[in-house]
Amino acid sequence: MENKITEEQLKDLQELVGKINQASSQIGGLELQKQAFVGQAAEHQRDLNKLQEKLEKAYGKVQIDINNGSFKPIEEEAEVAEEV
Repeated sequence: MENKITEEQLKDLQELVGKINQASSQIGGLELQKQAFVGQAAEHQRDLNKLQEKLEKAYGKVQIDINNGSFKPIEEEAEVAEEV
């Protein structure tokens, strides 16, 4: 007598292992997409930082409304030195 599972059990086992492998592959694909988006977001952040530097040189330290382009100066808080 052979030590084997039934054909139906083997079929079920193979099907479930296949589904797990497919899901793992899809997760890997999604992770690659995620990494691409993370890279794009970092690039956009660098571009935004460059633009902010240009705007600060042109207008000083201002708060800009991104809806209409209006801006107002940022009031810097006076630094208070504490004596020890």
